[in-house]
Amino acid sequence: MKKHNYSAGPCILPQEVFEKSAQAILNFNDSGLSLLEISHRSKDFVAVMEEARALVLELLDLKGKGYQAIFLGGGASLEFLMIPYNMMKVNGKAAYLDTGTWASAAIKEAKFLGETVVVASSKDQNYNNIPKGYTIPADADYFHCTSNNTIFGTQMKEFPETDLPIVCDMSSDIFSRKLDFSKFDIIYAGAQKNMGPAGATLIVIKEEILGKTGREIPSMLDYAKHIKAESMYNTPPVFSVYASLLTLKWLKNLGGIEAIEKINDAKAALLYTEIDRNPLFRGTAAVEDRSNMNVTFLLNDEAHTAKFDELWKAAGISGLPGHRSVGGYRASMYNALPLESVQVLVDVMKALETEIK
Repeated sequence: MKKHNYSAGPCILPQEVFEKSAQAILNFNDSGLSLLEISHRSKDFVAVMEEARALVLELLDLKGKGYQAIFLGGGASLEFLMIPYNMMKVNGKAAYLDTGTWASAAIKEAKFLGETVVVASSKDQNYNNIPKGYTIPADADYFHCTSNNTIFGTQMKEFPETDLPIVCDMSSDIFSRKLDFSKFDIIYAGAQKNMGPAGATLIVIKEEILGKTGREIPSMLDYAKHIKAESMYNTPPVFSVYASLLTLKWLKNLGGIEAIEKINDAKAALLYTEIDRNPLFRGTAAVEDRSNMNVTFLLNDEAHTAKFDELWKAAGISGLPGHRSVGGYRASMYNALPLESVQVLVDVMKALETEIK
């Protein structure tokens, strides 16, 4: 039976990425050696890293615009600390928008380095919306936001106009939709959503913003050192970077971000239309802030839970239960999830309605 993987992350990736990655583990570039055992400074892997970094900038339309792309370890959570180390001045302050669990975690880490102003928060509504109409202090060193909130199913549809550097955690929707990425000074994202397996974190940085904090930065937390070392300051997460390269090549061959955005819009429209139509279900996120990547929804009557669970499991659906913070269900529809899988879920929802009637 075909599986329809709605896991929030690690998540679905293109089948060809699995196949090529598996082959590389056995025999990389016909070298007779596994990707997992070659030197990260070998000619073959250096070529992988260089191509991956270049392809990131190409897909984001940032090539030749003063940006660098690096792959590091530690997950996006490490960036919560690296960002203020590299961006917050001594005795300075930073502005943060609190839209969910990961934004809140980033705020917590920033407080270790200096004054951290939360410009707005939707915590008191269990993060079911993106705050609007907030003011960003003009004397902050940077503004930080999270573009998509995996747990709560919300997504920023537009970003504030500000003269401050904008830092954005795009872990769960990077490469999924067209944006003017040149508006951002730092973009960071864990690989395990739209790029590859867990282990690598992508950071895209406008080089000119670095070196202005007046603080001494520990070497492993210094973006400038990692840029100079071309993501090789220490041993990089080799397998995750390679699989990410394969995924980025898949995306380019598909037609890039413009092409995948159309597919993602179609998937989201299909599922949200059924949630709104079917009297057994309701969405949890404010309609205007609904995420195209993570669709969170509930049964109106939990008495139907056992039957619904039976139906979607029988259909080959996996990874559908919602996060404990929201409950219900969460359909994570990252780039590699086909429209066919969304149709299967919609058909199950309709089948439940028929059975209940």
